[in-house]
Formats: sequence, C-alpha cells, structure tokens
Amino acid sequence: MILKFSRTGLGFPLVILHGLYGSGDNWLTIARGLSSVCEVFLVDQRNHGGSFHSMQHDYPSLSNDVKNLMDHLGLDKAFILGHSMGGRTAMRFASDHPGRLSGLIIADISPRSYTDPELDANHQNYHQIILKALSKVSLEGITRIGDAENQLAGILPDRRLRQFLLKNLERTPTGVFRWKLNIPALLSNLDSLNSGMEEEISKGMTFTRFPVLFLRGGQSDYIRDPDILLIRKLYPLAQIVTLKNAGHWLHAEQPAAFITTVKTFLRY
Repeated sequence: MILKFSRTGLGFPLVILHGLYGSGDNWLTIARGLSSVCEVFLVDQRNHGGSFHSMQHDYPSLSNDVKNLMDHLGLDKAFILGHSMGGRTAMRFASDHPGRLSGLIIADISPRSYTDPELDANHQNYHQIILKALSKVSLEGITRIGDAENQLAGILPDRRLRQFLLKNLERTPTGVFRWKLNIPALLSNLDSLNSGMEEEISKGMTFTRFPVLFLRGGQSDYIRDPDILLIRKLYPLAQIVTLKNAGHWLHAEQPAAFITTVKTFLRY
C-alpha cells in the first residue's frame, strides 16, 4: 500500500515525515517556505492522517513505506526531513537505503533509544497518558469536536496539545466522528517507537555518503548534549544547529528560522 501524500513546489525532491500524532498537513507552512528551492512531498505515515492502518508500527516497516512511496513516485534519490518519530523513520531509511538519500535532515530527535528509566520516564509516560486518554474518548453521540475536547480536558490540561490532537478527529460522510489515528496500534507499539540506532552504533557504522543536518530546539530535551557524541559516531560530518526559543515543536514555534536553516543546508 502507498502512503497518502501531497506535493508543492518545483525542483529536486524533499520528502517530509511528520512526528507522532501528526500528518503532512501540519507541515504546510514549512513546505510553502521551501517550495521555492525544491519539490516538497508531504507524507502521512501509516496509522496517521489519510494513510492506511496496520497493527504493525515499527521503524523497519515505516522505512519500507518510504521506499515504496519513492518507488511509486519514480524518485531514485531525495532529501528526507523527519521530525521526532519521522526523524527516526528517516534515520532508519538512511541505514536501510543509503544510496537513495540526497541528504538527511533530522528535527529534534536523537539516534539513541528513549528507554532510560531516569532520563526518559517523562517521555514514556507522556505518550502513554495521551494515547490512553484518546482511547477513552466516547465518540458515540457527539455532534462537534468541542464535545471530544471537553472529555479530554480533565486528563490533558494543555489546550494547545488538545487542539493539536483533535486535528486527528474527522466527521465521516454519515455524520459520525472517527479518529484518523490508529490509536490501538500506536499504543501497543510504543516500545518500538522508543527504539534507536544502537545496533548501528555498536557495529561502528558511519554514514558519510550524504550531507546530514540535525536541528534541535534550544528549550527541548530530546537531543541532550551527550547525544551529540552519538550523532557524531553515526554521522561524523553532520551539522548540528540549535534553534533558540524553540521546544520540541521547533518547526511550529520558530518556522522562519527553521525554513532559513533548512534552505541554507539544501543549497550546500
């Protein structure tokens, strides 16, 4: 099956892979900003947006989805930009198919696994809470998205987060609401989604055939200073840029700086 995608711009191809709970539509502002230098493909990864659902949700599968899409589009090579979960997918694709990369852009995610009981407990609990909260929303009988938000408010007090998550709620042609997210699949595969590139690191693998850019939010803890050593092991020539006044959603919080930095990299 082929992932749902949209495209904008002209030039060399750039594939953008969103993070967990996201979709290609979340990246429209960035795509428009980059469309003057490249053709941007906005992709919905499996179990998200308009793409197919599957109970299998791990990075080898997500990587293969990208390969199938590129084959479908006739793209021999492309730049790939991935944020968070999408960044992990991009790193896996670069490991599986290094000859298909023109360049790699990773937004606010490290190559390491996020399984440390001290460092990563907050991240793990955060996603458990979100997915369990979404799974408990009763969609039967609701007439507007605000009804679902009211159900989430007691569990997820951050209104901005609720509104982002509720972009995944859609009204069907019959008038009932449904989640575009495959919540059971994501919940059952959280351990897989926390996995990193330790196998490649332990084998001493390095990737130097294509340019690499890591972007991290200055107020985010997803890429810590010690993680830079791991990045250098895998991608010894990587550029690492920190965007000030940005958290994990750095592309949404600092879109102008994000676009400028990526454009500079694409023109290397």
